[in-house]
Amino acid sequence: MKRSAKDVEESASILSRRGLILGGGMSVMTGILALRMRHLQVNQADQFRLLAEENRINIRLLPPARGQIFDRNGLMLAGNEQNYRVTLVRDEVDDPEAVLQAIARLIPMTREDMDHAREELRKRSRLVPVTIADRLSWEDLSQVAVNAPALPGITPEVGLSRTYPRGADYAHIVGYVGPVSDYDLSRIDDKDPLLQIPKFQIGKTGSENKLERALRGKAGTKRVEVNAIGRVMRELGRDESQKGANVQLTIDTRLQNFVQARLAGESAAAVVIDVETGDLVSIGSAPAFDPNLFVRGISVKDYGELTGNKYRPLANKAVQGTYPPGSTFKMVTALAGLEAGVIAPDEKIRCGGYTELASRRFHCWKRGGHGRMNLRDSLKQSCDVYYYELAQRVGIENISAMARRLGLGMRHDVPMSAVAGGLMPTKAWKKENRDKDWVIGDSLNASIGQGFVLASPLQLAVMTARIATGRSVTPRLVKSVDGVETPLEGGEPLGLDEEMLRQVRGGMFAVANEGGGTGAATRIVDKSLRMAGKTGTSQVRNITKAERARGVFRNSDLPWERRDHALYVGYAPADAPKYAVAVVVEHGGGGSTAAAPIARDIMLAAQVDGMPPLSAYPSSQRGRIRSSLGKLNIWDPDDPRPPETQA
Repeated sequence: MKRSAKDVEESASILSRRGLILGGGMSVMTGILALRMRHLQVNQADQFRLLAEENRINIRLLPPARGQIFDRNGLMLAGNEQNYRVTLVRDEVDDPEAVLQAIARLIPMTREDMDHAREELRKRSRLVPVTIADRLSWEDLSQVAVNAPALPGITPEVGLSRTYPRGADYAHIVGYVGPVSDYDLSRIDDKDPLLQIPKFQIGKTGSENKLERALRGKAGTKRVEVNAIGRVMRELGRDESQKGANVQLTIDTRLQNFVQARLAGESAAAVVIDVETGDLVSIGSAPAFDPNLFVRGISVKDYGELTGNKYRPLANKAVQGTYPPGSTFKMVTALAGLEAGVIAPDEKIRCGGYTELASRRFHCWKRGGHGRMNLRDSLKQSCDVYYYELAQRVGIENISAMARRLGLGMRHDVPMSAVAGGLMPTKAWKKENRDKDWVIGDSLNASIGQGFVLASPLQLAVMTARIATGRSVTPRLVKSVDGVETPLEGGEPLGLDEEMLRQVRGGMFAVANEGGGTGAATRIVDKSLRMAGKTGTSQVRNITKAERARGVFRNSDLPWERRDHALYVGYAPADAPKYAVAVVVEHGGGGSTAAAPIARDIMLAAQVDGMPPLSAYPSSQRGRIRSSLGKLNIWDPDDPRPPETQA
């Protein structure tokens, strides 16, 4: 059928429109493709060029300098020293074993060094620099640097390593750093890439550990161009690392050195606290150790000597050790009784040498008894029977509550390792932990700081500071971080009646200054420096009925580990307290003979900011004191030379 002219015209019109639409669409697509090609070739040319060259551009971490630690007067306790080392990046070398062998021909490397390097190269990412040799001499580093063009992936570096110029004096406070271990990585919830760098040092103990994040700083990065064999050709750019924060502690180095020297030869601890601020001005634990040994890699022999020592030099006895406080706890029981109104200061209780309860005798330390005792005399002569009676009247719950108000039975928040919480038992505690009911005998034992009661020297120092001031003195170890002062905490009134405190303080003054006082032999004769205190002796063994019948063994006749602990707490000056002290001598025997003389010397040193003056001692003791103080290993903290080099 022949189509009309009109149909032909309409068909042509439709085809023209479709052609235009199709052509327009193709033009748009062509334009888009052209614009995209221009964007890729012009605008993103540098990015794709970098991607194309990615195989020769490396990103490397820049470890930050670790923050330094200072004492309250600005003396350095932990710093950084230059450390020459050689690193190898596994991704930049085809045959790492050949490179290791070449390095070993240039510098001294033991078989253990080589095996350790191989292990690190195997475990770490191919892009992470692995330290092959550390603490090199300048000559050895130069040997590597000269031969570096023939050693692919090798980089000689000048880094920083930790150093402790005050040595053992601060081993238990500051602690030490060491390389990140697999154990560290398993227990630290920290994604910081710095921790993946082999031999990167982090805090292991003490304040180094507890203040790790502040001291560590933040990593920087650098982009370097390497050639086909892994040789660094040039640095393309860097973002600098951020140095760790500097930390200032409250410890006074001069006093700290004296305390450590005075404790030498004992297994002992001492804590001195400023009662006005709560600043810990000395935390001593003996014996100590040189933390530099751990930073540099302690030998098996040295480590064995530390772990095999029965005096446990690695333990910080001042905050980790907990001991029955013995008679230093009697002020707690006395204050509990006074507040409960079950005893009056002048009321007298007769001591016949023991208290009999349910066919069991609870003995006083004085076999024949003290006779009639009031509160002041009970503290002065440390009568146990007085407190046995008081415990029956006041009860363990009131004693426990008072102990907690005074800082016992709680973990104080100071940045040190394994700070102990001690133990102040209650009826509920015994039921929960021993599945036994509380009995009155438990209260009698607790009243004199025995039985279940445990306290650390730090807690005993806090207790003494609170008794001396009537305020909730809270210990502080960090004075400032990067110059920003750490706020003081606590200091509020304890809510204890001032007359009650006056009575207890009077008993403590009598202990240290009056004839018949258990600490009178170590009195201070200079009235402006006099101390109030309390002796304590805590048993570590049970004395049987048979032993009492034939005569109790003297401590000196027993093996060291079966002797009593010796304790002393005190504050000074007695009429305007500035410092409080707590001393514990493990298995030292009597508190009056072993702990009190140490406490007196320490309190004098704290008050005069130097060596104790001989004029503060009774004249009959000065010759002996002069000789004993002259033998102490004291060094001058103002002398820039290391302690071991000072004459």
